[in-house]
Amino acid sequence: MLNHLTRRGMLAGAAAIAPTLAHAQQLAPSSSVMNGRVYGPDAPPNTYPDPDILRLDPSANEIFLGHSSIKRVKTGFEWAEGPAWSGEGQYVVFSDVSGDVQYRYIWETGEVTPFRRQSFNSNGNTFDFQGRQVSAQHYLRRLVRWEHDGGMTVLADNYKGQPLNSPNDAAPHKDGSIWFADPPYGAQLSEGHPDPGVAVPMNPRGLANPNIGNGGAGIIGSQKQVRPPSIYRIDPGGRVDLVLEGQTGTNPNGLAFSPDYSKVYFVWGPTLQVADVKGGGIVNQRQFSDGMVDGVKCGFDGLRVDVAGNVWAGSTSAPGYMGVTVWNPAGKCIGRIRLPETCANLCFAGPKRDWLFMCASQSVYLLRVGVQGASPG
Repeated sequence: MLNHLTRRGMLAGAAAIAPTLAHAQQLAPSSSVMNGRVYGPDAPPNTYPDPDILRLDPSANEIFLGHSSIKRVKTGFEWAEGPAWSGEGQYVVFSDVSGDVQYRYIWETGEVTPFRRQSFNSNGNTFDFQGRQVSAQHYLRRLVRWEHDGGMTVLADNYKGQPLNSPNDAAPHKDGSIWFADPPYGAQLSEGHPDPGVAVPMNPRGLANPNIGNGGAGIIGSQKQVRPPSIYRIDPGGRVDLVLEGQTGTNPNGLAFSPDYSKVYFVWGPTLQVADVKGGGIVNQRQFSDGMVDGVKCGFDGLRVDVAGNVWAGSTSAPGYMGVTVWNPAGKCIGRIRLPETCANLCFAGPKRDWLFMCASQSVYLLRVGVQGASPG
């Protein structure tokens, strides 16, 4: 009688019966991040299934491949952030926020090349439904769009005449609008320019001088943050509307829509929230996850959603919990990807949009997965 076991089936089975998380950290093989895993082009091949891809629920077998391994593409950045996939250009664009450069990972060659220098401390990037790149610029405190002819359009730099803080992450909606988060992080020396004066959030003693080394501060955009951290929506006609206003400690960050665009997920302070999209706003806001895994806080940053409705989030946490967490539509953590660095943001990439591109502090990583990203960019 023929044995119908397949190589992929055996790998999936091995992954399914892998040790539990508690035991996995004690028994992690030498190829794991827990025991000095080596990355880069000279690293030896890793085992399948990858020991740093953790399946916390049987449903994770549908989104993780048994025959895929985490690969470090390049290292040496100051603060890698904001990746987005260009389906037409076949590249990933991402930001080195502190390095003040945008880069491209070119799919056909695997090269990483400078794309825009100076980037004005760009952070989050995305592509809209017309394939145009949208970038959040911390230094100039605005959201911009790059047109097909090479021109640039300022989408938002104020709300009702009040300047924005530092747009951080953005997501396109299928109705033609762009939603974005506006926390205060661009008022740091390394990510933009500080506010002058004293008793301001990112320059409380007033010691940082915004004019040193950045003489253009204030020429375009605000030199001082005046609005609370908030989430905004730019309607197809260009009007900027307030979606949700926050306060100190509830700074918004990454945001992404469900596959049918009926819900929006967004980082709100230490938690991940979800709300129903209604018209140009939200209703029924509630907590989606507190980020706790095994009693360890996995802080949220950038987000993407797959076609099954799972939320993939960058994890800022302790060693062993840095990387990516995956949450099903009910808010249960079903899987994790361990990285040796804090992961700020990620996107689905590749011609089939079934690769995960991860921006993790000083490095960028790739992993092929078993599901596609739900949105462009």
